[in-house]
Amino acid sequence: MPIEWIYGAAGGLLIGCAAAMFLLVNGRIMGASGILGDLVDGTAGRAAGEKLAFIAGLVAVPAVLAGPLGRDVTHATGDLAVLILAGLAVGIGTRLANGCTSGHGVCGIPRLAPRGVAATLIYIAAGGATVLVTRHLLGIG
Repeated sequence: MPIEWIYGAAGGLLIGCAAAMFLLVNGRIMGASGILGDLVDGTAGRAAGEKLAFIAGLVAVPAVLAGPLGRDVTHATGDLAVLILAGLAVGIGTRLANGCTSGHGVCGIPRLAPRGVAATLIYIAAGGATVLVTRHLLGIG
């Protein structure tokens, strides 16, 4: 029986615990796009070190665990232009939606925030439509 689902379950548990700790310690929602946005646009202020450490952890922990867990292979496209375009689209979308999956999905839905529920439903539908069009209709990826 495949056990890959355990990686997803463990990752989800870690993200949920991190979101709960962030809320308990800081009194703010753990929205990764907002944290990164504050660093990029210079509005992080005194919390810049904390926010930089958070983003560094988002990048470093999976990189460190990939080797021992043997999960260093990705199914992302090797086309750099597609990756850049996708990253820009996600960045613009998170700004337009006032948050990302961690803010709306991980933190908004458990708090029964109507905006979080609506945003999550919309970005899941948009992601599905994007995969349908790019992979299955246009053959990209």
